[in-house]
Amino acid sequence: MTEGEVKPVFAWPVRVYWEDTDAGGVVYHSNYLRFLERARSEWLRAAGIGQQQLQHEAGIVFVVHRMDLRFRRPARLDDLLTATVAPVDVRGARFSVVQRLLREPDRELLVEAEVHIACLDAASFRPRPIPDDILQEIATR
Repeated sequence: MTEGEVKPVFAWPVRVYWEDTDAGGVVYHSNYLRFLERARSEWLRAAGIGQQQLQHEAGIVFVVHRMDLRFRRPARLDDLLTATVAPVDVRGARFSVVQRLLREPDRELLVEAEVHIACLDAASFRPRPIPDDILQEIATR
């Protein structure tokens, strides 16, 4: 994964608040995961795919199976960030996205992540194929 390799197809604004930082005003490392998770949830929501709807109507849940993170620069209190999501591999019972956190207004790359997501049966938590209509929507986002 290199800068410029994947063109983001979805962007979500994130403001860094006091609660996101350590005593020095720098974003605590685990909070980057929260920013990325929110962007993925909003990406799905923008495609008409609600997480509760998936669970109740389709009987599936999406879970993070693996995540590779690269921390490049720290985010700080009051920074305005953009979290991006771009699908890179969609098949069967899983899909992968590349995500980036960029500091505005210069779009400086702070964090880059490759996220592998599995589709599980909501009752048994065993792998299950993504329904075709949802798979198609994810692939075209």
